Amino acid sequence: MKDQVKKVLITDYVHSRLVEGLTEMGYQVEYDQTFSPERLVAVLPELYGIVINTRSVMNRERIERARNLEFIARLGSGLDIIDLEAAGEKGIHVINTPEANCDAVAEHAIGMLLCLNNNLFRSDLQVRQKIWKREDNRGFELKGKTIGIVGMGNTGRALASKLSRWGLEIIFNDPYVYELPEEYNYLSSVDFDQLVSKADIISFHVQLTDETKHMANASFFEKCKKGLVLVNTSRGAVVDTQELVKALENGKLGGACLDVFENEKPHSFTPQEDQRYKRLYEMSNVVLSPHVAGWTHESLLRIAEILLEKLKSIVR
Repeated sequence: MKDQVKKVLITDYVHSRLVEGLTEMGYQVEYDQTFSPERLVAVLPELYGIVINTRSVMNRERIERARNLEFIARLGSGLDIIDLEAAGEKGIHVINTPEANCDAVAEHAIGMLLCLNNNLFRSDLQVRQKIWKREDNRGFELKGKTIGIVGMGNTGRALASKLSRWGLEIIFNDPYVYELPEEYNYLSSVDFDQLVSKADIISFHVQLTDETKHMANASFFEKCKKGLVLVNTSRGAVVDTQELVKALENGKLGGACLDVFENEKPHSFTPQEDQRYKRLYEMSNVVLSPHVAGWTHESLLRIAEILLEKLKSIVR
């Protein structure tokens, strides 16, 4: 009797190496980026593996329906789209790749910060219109500033490493990191309130959990330094958007760099959200991007390679 072919569904854009590698491992791969939620629910009982990104959520209801599922592979790092408790109860392996795109996210955060500090977007537009305003576009240097990194996982460490020779004081807060390798001896661990009150720049690199949701809230903005620059490339709901807009409007915040948002589907905005984001989009001291910090050509391949390595380890 022939062994049953195990079907794996990939619902989001991936490097071709992942499809090739899964096929070489003996899986029957269906790669369809247009998969609707209705179709996903229908095919779940047939699947032995599923590869997802933020567009597809594996909640308890879906996991319980997927009676043959052996693994859920997350492209990137965030696990908030997977019910980990439900997966654990069914013995399903959950795989993610935070180490695959940490350099991409760190570089993107720095790039946004440099654009903001040096007024690059505004001055670029002005020069294209033959407007020459040097004094109005005088920038700020990072050297001599204090940056607070919230979350010292793969991405937090990558950011700290890249900035280690830039002449900043680098402090961090992560209650789950008890000891760092010797190479990070230039970092200072502080409690969250100390970080908020001391830092000139705060960059978030955390998973979205009940503990981290709205970490940047009204109390956070009240305690922070006047002129603080906030950088968020982690998850949108880590920052309370309504309070962020207020802090930008009243001058408590000097600026914000945002790659992630509480609602990343603009066409689904409520009237209140529409007004809130419209105000955010109008601000010249805000740099925005569409959740692409970890989405480089290099990280696309690295995610595929690391997922395959982890899957092969599980199979072995």
